[in-house]
Amino acid sequence: MPETHTPDVAPDDARAALAAIATLLAPAHPAVADEVLRAHDSPHDYVSAFGDRLDGRGIDEPVDNLAWIALIDALDARGLLAEFDWKEDAQEIRAQLRSLESRPSVDPWVLFEDEEALLPTEAFLHACGRHYRETGAALAVLDIESDCYPVVGLRAARTEELTALAARAGFPVHHLGADGGRR
Repeated sequence: MPETHTPDVAPDDARAALAAIATLLAPAHPAVADEVLRAHDSPHDYVSAFGDRLDGRGIDEPVDNLAWIALIDALDARGLLAEFDWKEDAQEIRAQLRSLESRPSVDPWVLFEDEEALLPTEAFLHACGRHYRETGAALAVLDIESDCYPVVGLRAARTEELTALAARAGFPVHHLGADGGRR
């Protein structure tokens, strides 16, 4: 069973914040917000409907962070999130980030130096975040208190909004490359 997270926020405020995050990260995909709100409002129904998706996470009954997991899974299902293992290869990270629907229009990969590809996963992800910021984009980890990195792309100008909404929902977000390399 995965770790759970209990948000210390009012349910209505968390619900509104989750809906706003889904809209921010998936503006062309209203079904993302629908899935997130279903997990928030009717967790048993969500687990029943999305059991196959949740099996890979070892979830077979509602958990405290189910709506957050639903957000991550819904974004992933639509090519808006890439989830990396703690020891992911730099080329695999690059390939998955390049395939995101939310990738920047200017290719940040031309800014990379050869030795950056040799960095360990977390350091490489922060290097990616720094280079994305140079193009006006940003990468953020929707933290699920696990040894993986669920990463989304967004416009750099919207990172503070994402952070504030995630705090209102009671879940952590970490911006890659924004703080000198620490996750």
